[in-house]
Amino acid sequence: MKFRTLRRHFRESFKTLGRNGWMTFASVSAVTVTLLLVGVFVAIMLNLNKIADDLEHDVEMKVYVELAADEASTTALAEQIRETPGVAEVIYSTRDQELERMVQDFGEDLKLYEQSNPLREAFYVKATEPQQTAKVAQTIDEYPNTYEVVYGEGKIEKLFDFLNFGRNAGLILILALLFTAMFLISNTIRITIVARQTEIGIMKLVGATNSFVRIPFVLEGIWMGILGSIIPILAVVFGYLQFYDYAEPRLRGEMIQILAPVPFLYIVTGILFSMGVFIGIWGSFMSVRKFLKV
Repeated sequence: MKFRTLRRHFRESFKTLGRNGWMTFASVSAVTVTLLLVGVFVAIMLNLNKIADDLEHDVEMKVYVELAADEASTTALAEQIRETPGVAEVIYSTRDQELERMVQDFGEDLKLYEQSNPLREAFYVKATEPQQTAKVAQTIDEYPNTYEVVYGEGKIEKLFDFLNFGRNAGLILILALLFTAMFLISNTIRITIVARQTEIGIMKLVGATNSFVRIPFVLEGIWMGILGSIIPILAVVFGYLQFYDYAEPRLRGEMIQILAPVPFLYIVTGILFSMGVFIGIWGSFMSVRKFLKV
């Protein structure tokens, strides 16, 4: 395609946007509203994924050692646990350290047991894949000198099921919003094209190729997609910055953390901008296709 022809297409696409002001406004508004919903939902879902990942990686099992186990037996058990397939981390805790943990959790009254500590030595174990925690726990429970393995049996499985359901539901909702956006834009642009059906027919009758007719409409779709993505991007960026400034100090040091603005907002901006362009191209292309047959 010659540069002069391409320049003409760009010029005509801008002129048409101005000529069909109300239709352009309707298309851009549809993109804006839809992408705003998508942007908010993507921000929520990405943070929920972050929280879910944090919860999964904080899952650990506690392996209690038999009271009769001597130092050599405890060391041998530690080596067995470390060599167990699927084990990522093993931390040894003495009886005194276990008592200190209980004092921190339940109060100073438990210091009365310092002289006759009834607690057991323990290992805190994390699995390489959090979903394999139950399987690893069952393996370790069979080792000599293991008294008990505690990992929240039953509750952990329900947690993982809930997190997987949340991820899948979020993905489905985002895809549903995307298809809704494409449907709205396609219909809005189709109305614009119907109003210019006679113009398209004349161009085809005088020998214009399909691509010559289609390119200005595709360009219009791109411009409308870009214009429609500006407000959602600004709203999500400034809204999330305000939310982060409020939430981050309150969550500092807690188990649950939210995503830092960088690079999170760059990712969301790229997603919304790309979706705006894609929706515009797809809507224009699909809408103009049926009118190219004269």
